[in-house]
Amino acid sequence: MARLSIRIDLGPDHRVGPGKVHLLEMIAEHGSISAAGRALGMSYRRAWMLVEAMNKGFGRPVVDAQIGGKSGGGARLSPFGADVVAHYRAIERAAEESALPFLAKLSAPSVNET
Repeated sequence: MARLSIRIDLGPDHRVGPGKVHLLEMIAEHGSISAAGRALGMSYRRAWMLVEAMNKGFGRPVVDAQIGGKSGGGARLSPFGADVVAHYRAIERAAEESALPFLAKLSAPSVNET
């Protein structure tokens, strides 16, 4: 079955898609940018760069990071970051529901195929 993947272009160098949203979800789950990166098979540097790109693009933080120390650092989604994830997933669900009949036709073998 064909699958829909949504990327939202918000500006010339500002886009959000499944990878960045999944990273935010993993940060929420693991409480750490580095742990989220590891869970996704990416380096801490790459994960941090993606978070910074989103912060810059949106003009406000999507992640609240805590500086390391005796008990270590951590990270959690800001309220805005949680909204980004929720809105992206809602857009994704709506688009998928609308596209389902067309995706089914693209996935089905053609009647004229042999």
